[in-house]
Parts: sequence; C-alpha cells; structure tokens
Amino acid sequence: MDNEQNNSRWIRCPVCNSKTRTKVYADTVMFNFPLYCPKCKKETKIDVLQLKMAKSK
Repeated sequence: MDNEQNNSRWIRCPVCNSKTRTKVYADTVMFNFPLYCPKCKKETKIDVLQLKMAKSK
C-alpha cells in the first residue's frame, strides 16, 4: 500500500494551481484529458505520462 501512495499524485489545476479531484498513478497515460477545476471552474485539456502533466496543444 505504501508503494502505491508514493507512485501517485493529485493533479493540480494549471490555471489556479489548486488540487483537482483527479488522481494519477505512475502507470497512468492520458491524452487530451478534459481536466475540470472545481475552484476556478475552468476546463483545460491536459496530457499525463509517467506522473508528468502538460497542457495539450
């Protein structure tokens, strides 16, 4: 269980930098994922690969 917690992260909003409700693991791969932030109420398309997040183009 501890190993899973070390290899996971909550995604942060690229606009306001607050935590979102989406959690990713080391083996998670997402492309053009519509990330919604409940704080700033914005939706941003992101790519996630090996716990690294970037805005989609």
